[in-house]
Amino acid sequence: MDLTAYADVLPEPGQTLAGQLFTTGFGGKGANQAVMAAHCGAHVHFIGKLGDDVFGKAIGDNFVKVGIDSRFVETSATPNGVAHIWVDGAGENRIIIIPGANHEIEIIKAVEAINSIEDLAIVVAQCEIKQEVTLAAFKAAKARGCTTILNPAPYQQLSAQLLQLTDWLIPNETEFRELHGALPSSDEILKSFRPGKSTIVTLGGEGAVYISPSAELHRVSAPKVTAIDTTGAGDAFVGSFAYAIASGKDPIEAMKFGVKIASFSVTRKGAQSSYPDQTEIATLS
Repeated sequence: MDLTAYADVLPEPGQTLAGQLFTTGFGGKGANQAVMAAHCGAHVHFIGKLGDDVFGKAIGDNFVKVGIDSRFVETSATPNGVAHIWVDGAGENRIIIIPGANHEIEIIKAVEAINSIEDLAIVVAQCEIKQEVTLAAFKAAKARGCTTILNPAPYQQLSAQLLQLTDWLIPNETEFRELHGALPSSDEILKSFRPGKSTIVTLGGEGAVYISPSAELHRVSAPKVTAIDTTGAGDAFVGSFAYAIASGKDPIEAMKFGVKIASFSVTRKGAQSSYPDQTEIATLS
């Protein structure tokens, strides 16, 4: 669950400032990505744990509302995961995540779920759950011939084995720097990252760049918009990109679609609350 405070200027250490607005809203990187894919029309299964509390109950109800299959979602005595978000006047955010029940997901349950879902095509993960769970899930997914997508956020050091099992790695600029030791500021830096594998670096208002397995670069510019809140924009990209790939679009077209969706999302407040519905998506496609 996202707990968001909006203020024109964010406080310095030891400083107290008045803000303009406080909201609670549905969030969590995995949930955001799942909801965005569902809005696009994907048949989405969610594997995870929710807290046995008011936040967990609300999120579970929302999954039903948006049409996500939540048969593999369990309830934990640990409180639901939350994100405390500060958004400044330019729409930029700072986020602290408390994993809560997200860290209670069991390896065996995740693998059983992967092996149980019929017609599974793509498995998407992020770093709000324990890495060993993602690793086991990706092993099971690859054994079934599925495509794997990893959004390495919030950043943590990734094992070589997990990176090898990841077909599509989708970091933002900050995560790319943590992974590679340099910002994606030149073609040479980009081409030297993950040779032989596919990577997309999301670049905020600049769009995104695809690094192909043969180290070719393909850039997609973002449409010019007025950013109100960038929270969840990266997740909007990941969810819509995953849907597009599952639908048979080539990587460039899928990336263009994801950039359009993410750009739309920053024009409204919140994470999932900012995502376009199917009618709005039709006007963006």
